[in-house]
Amino acid sequence: MFLQANTTKLYSLSDLTLIAPELILTIGASVALVLAVLLPREKKQTAAWFSLGVVLFAIVSLVLLWQTNVLPVTAFYGTVRIDGLAVLFKGILLVASALTIAISVKFLDIENEQRAEYYALILFAAVGMMFMACGFDLIVLYISLELMALTFYVLVAFTKRDKRSNEAAMKYFLLGAFSSGLLLYGMSLLYGVAGSTNLEAIGKAIAPAIAAGSMIRPLLLLGMISLAAGMFFKVSAVPFHQWTPDAYEGAPTPVTAFLSTASKAASFIMFARLLLIALADMRVDWSPLLGITAAVTILVGNWGAVTQNNSKRLLAYSSIANAGYLLLGIIAANEWGYKGLVIYLFVYVLMNIGAFGVVISLKSKGAIGEDVDDFAGLGVRAPFMALMMTVFMLSSGGLPATGGFIGKLYLFGSLIQRGATDGRNWYYVLAVWAVINTVVSFYYYMRFVRLMYLSGTENQSPLISSLALKIALGVAFTGVIIIGIYPQPILRLAEMLAK
Repeated sequence: MFLQANTTKLYSLSDLTLIAPELILTIGASVALVLAVLLPREKKQTAAWFSLGVVLFAIVSLVLLWQTNVLPVTAFYGTVRIDGLAVLFKGILLVASALTIAISVKFLDIENEQRAEYYALILFAAVGMMFMACGFDLIVLYISLELMALTFYVLVAFTKRDKRSNEAAMKYFLLGAFSSGLLLYGMSLLYGVAGSTNLEAIGKAIAPAIAAGSMIRPLLLLGMISLAAGMFFKVSAVPFHQWTPDAYEGAPTPVTAFLSTASKAASFIMFARLLLIALADMRVDWSPLLGITAAVTILVGNWGAVTQNNSKRLLAYSSIANAGYLLLGIIAANEWGYKGLVIYLFVYVLMNIGAFGVVISLKSKGAIGEDVDDFAGLGVRAPFMALMMTVFMLSSGGLPATGGFIGKLYLFGSLIQRGATDGRNWYYVLAVWAVINTVVSFYYYMRFVRLMYLSGTENQSPLISSLALKIALGVAFTGVIIIGIYPQPILRLAEMLAK
């Protein structure tokens, strides 16, 4: 019905308003590239504040878009769909972009890499991720994914004089190209079977074949496995997680924060749309696959983090474990799962960017902040900074009264609900497995707390700071605390829009 209604004209003004945030970011990124040429070197910070203003303007346009439209709304021949889930994830991505820009300013000054093109890349990456959140067509989703990936390849290698950064970018690029091939192969099989690239049309086309036990089922299974393998790389799930520790360690710390949060959120919304819309009738096939992957990912991530001494590699393995937890929401595919996915991703963005912001604050002469031991004595040197890091780590572990606890509560509870609905015991086993490994995670999160408060240090050098960094850390800290103590507003918002 919609496709027929929208084939009367190529574009309309109303269609363009639906992607107003993306248009604002695109124009802002282009202007930032011009600023890279026009601004003198001592004024390069101007590009950072300009880019931050662009992101805030995009947030305002997103709010207006939500308030002035009856969701869901579809445009551009059905290739873009603005629904509650798209609005929620676009908001998460914009918040992650704003916080990343804020924590980048001082870091780039220290590295002597303050360049306007860095912020242009951040904005272009945000454009790709936001189209991943609202894309409703395989071609749109793939192009958006590649726009995000290409910008991250450059961002990871942005500190060109750092050999680790160059090595991390090359590994990320090679493995990313491989995963893109797998993803394209799966998409081509779906298109060959369904005759359409529209997600809803694919779901309707393959449903009768699945119900009738058609001979094309093996092709669908191959396409589903190939799609899942490509997306497992993007979300850092086992066995496609090997790039994560090296890329996180070698990349500039703000890029690591952005890569570990925003790209993961965008990849999860894309993964959810592919499975829950295009392949909804194959749930009996993909849910066990995701269940096994989630269980192994949680195990490898948590136990891999236990042995790490580099804080960025430790947080990389923590990110792998969190990918396993987030998969639980897609596996359950119920109301609690959707709410848990949204809430935990939002809290994950806040606590992860906050943690990397604290790492950046330690980056001074004599204390580079990348070793876990560099946090020794932080409770004495900078009590409030140590308090924020403590909250971020305890929230990551899922301690009650923090935002991480609320997210994990809904994710684990969604499995219990799904087990009761389907009558399958493996959902309960997976939930217990996730809880056990969550307890393990407290061991390496508490290492930071023990070092900050129970270990002395001879290093008394002051921490670096800036107005933007302080604001970013304050927003992240406040958000994690408020969601943990009073989660009702975000729960109501998630329930209203995710329906």
